[in-house]
Amino acid sequence: MKAVSIALSNLKRLFRDRSSIFFVFIFPLALVLLIGLQFGGSFDPQVGLFVEQPGPIADGFVGQLSSEPGIEVRTFDDEESLLAAVERGSIEAAVVVPAGFDSAIAAGESTDVGFVARSSGVGPSLRPVVGQALQSSLLPGTAARFVADQGLADFPAALATAEVVQTGSPKVEVTTTTVGEALFPSTLGQFDLGASSQLILFMFITALSGGAVLIQTRQLGLSRRMLSTPTSVRTILSGEALGRFAVVLVQGIYIMIGSLIIFSVNWGDPLGAAAILVLFSAVGAGAAMLIGTVFRNAEQAGGVAIMLGLGLAALGGCMLPLQLFSPTLQQVAHLTPHAWALDAFAKLVQEGGGLLDILPELGVLAAYAAVLLLVASWRLRLVITRA
Repeated sequence: MKAVSIALSNLKRLFRDRSSIFFVFIFPLALVLLIGLQFGGSFDPQVGLFVEQPGPIADGFVGQLSSEPGIEVRTFDDEESLLAAVERGSIEAAVVVPAGFDSAIAAGESTDVGFVARSSGVGPSLRPVVGQALQSSLLPGTAARFVADQGLADFPAALATAEVVQTGSPKVEVTTTTVGEALFPSTLGQFDLGASSQLILFMFITALSGGAVLIQTRQLGLSRRMLSTPTSVRTILSGEALGRFAVVLVQGIYIMIGSLIIFSVNWGDPLGAAAILVLFSAVGAGAAMLIGTVFRNAEQAGGVAIMLGLGLAALGGCMLPLQLFSPTLQQVAHLTPHAWALDAFAKLVQEGGGLLDILPELGVLAAYAAVLLLVASWRLRLVITRA
């Protein structure tokens, strides 16, 4: 019971620290959202469209642009709101069809269609798509202008005939074939890939930050006070380990449930996901205790914890998916527990596996946890008894 009391006191200290509330509970979900919006799922760039004066040719351009694959067209009521949407980044590009567009085409005169996009992003690459749609929509008008110039029919009648002919003309179909295997399955949700990597990243950083708390416990004399009571060293070691474990596990459960509710993240088999969560929390607890026994002051431990946490996360695949690593770098990445945890999540989420499928990864995580906890307990015992 004393070990549980020590663990609960560590949890209370976590919730009392306002900065911890932000970095442990708010920031991880915010980062999952940003990564999912930026890189996750399918993405069709949005093109804003304002037609100042509707007409048959302008309407044909609108229909042609809207039928272009891979883009989404949003219509606006005025040019000011259209350009403001480009500036805010809510749309990638803007197209303005000026007044007199139809009459200029009918008279054989030139006219300018405005295209606006920010220099960054995918906006500039949409210009050929808009140009292709505009060129296709002008074909009936060009043909009708030729017929009218020859005196064979008036322009409106020739335009109607040309549109019918264009509609009945055979279309050129382009077939796209993907060679090789896709890195990620098409069923992968928008936030699924980023959620698991951010879960592992923040759990480990939070765990290492707990090493500074362990140092503060020694500096405040709490360890000596506990030893002066009928409390064994083993109980203190168990309580501190359980405290670090509880802090990391609480954060992991929060991120997993929060992302499931808010972003509908698929975590795969519940038993498998829970096993990964528990074992990685044990890995984090062992690493935190080791950090707390190696350094003498909390400031030094906190700085090293952040650098070490980010470095191992980058090497282990939390910053960039392991599938994008070279074969050699993938082998190096698996020197970290992060890579094994991410492999386990990949089997659950991307391959639809279960608990039995991730037993090798769970075994490696259990080995990491056992070694770290044993070494850290030995070091902590030395530090406490010497104090």
